[in-house]
Amino acid sequence: MQTRKLVRVLEGESVFPPPVWLMRQAGRYLPEYRATREKAGGFLDLCYNPDLATEVTLQPIRRFGFDAAILFSDILVIPDALDRGLHFVQGEGPKLTPIRPDEIAHLDPSRGETHLAPVIATVGRLRQELPDETALIGFCGAPWTVATYMIAGHGTPDQAPARLFAYRHPAEMETLLFMLAEMSADYLIRQLQAGADCVQIFDSWAGVLDEASFEAYAVRPVARMVEKVRTAVPGAKIIGFAKGAGTLLNTYRQKTAIDAVGLDWSVPVSQAKELQKAGAVQGNLDPLRLIAGGKALEDGVDRILENLGDGPLIFNLGHGITPEAPIAHVEALLNRIRTAKA
Repeated sequence: MQTRKLVRVLEGESVFPPPVWLMRQAGRYLPEYRATREKAGGFLDLCYNPDLATEVTLQPIRRFGFDAAILFSDILVIPDALDRGLHFVQGEGPKLTPIRPDEIAHLDPSRGETHLAPVIATVGRLRQELPDETALIGFCGAPWTVATYMIAGHGTPDQAPARLFAYRHPAEMETLLFMLAEMSADYLIRQLQAGADCVQIFDSWAGVLDEASFEAYAVRPVARMVEKVRTAVPGAKIIGFAKGAGTLLNTYRQKTAIDAVGLDWSVPVSQAKELQKAGAVQGNLDPLRLIAGGKALEDGVDRILENLGDGPLIFNLGHGITPEAPIAHVEALLNRIRTAKA
């Protein structure tokens, strides 16, 4: 079988039209997803049910024929495995029991293997049920982003609780991030061994860090993860998405040794072209252009293809698709990409 299109790009090949998938492509904008989520009873119930998690992962593939499916799960299954009281509140998002510095040494990462077994089962099911040409992407949250939720107990606008924690308790923060890196790397290894073609590390809150903190909390833990994953799975393909990192992305790719760098919508195409000289880039359409549709959508797609289409590119949004995105606009996006001329 020919190597899957997305994997070819991760290997550094330029493919046109580029492979396309969308972050959160299995989500509330799809009526079939909403129906399945209601059937599951709760969000975590959906994540840990291999039958239903497989179903929602496949739904956007059936409807749109994306070049890749991404495992349906959540970045917070790791702290859930650490028994941090994770639950989701309607309209407010995830809630956890905030962790104190003196609790970190007592966390038990060995719980992860059993707790996350249903997710690994979903990966295996997906690889069997997906079309041969469709790549399967596994994922996890980056240690820094996961830690921000564990420390505050919820999402915050600038993650000030986690930043203050790091300044006041640097040793405890380093211990927490090392533990999360080890546990997350093991989780990614299991996903790859179960059939994922590649994995993505989501550092959704990397952009709140200053330069020194970015090096310590975003770069080093991810570099450790990449090294550990590739030791267990030689040649493993890894995408790193450090949202909001801006100019720090230039060293992020080099120091972490990721295969592709994910770009949020604020990254200029000039910077993206520079990053692309070292390998694949992924992104970076503003999700609001997808909601707007029409000329705003067409111009955004065309600009990315014209500037990045002659190099290794995975077309994606600059962040996750939102519930307001019309299905017709997703169809228009795909048509614009797939009918584009090189």
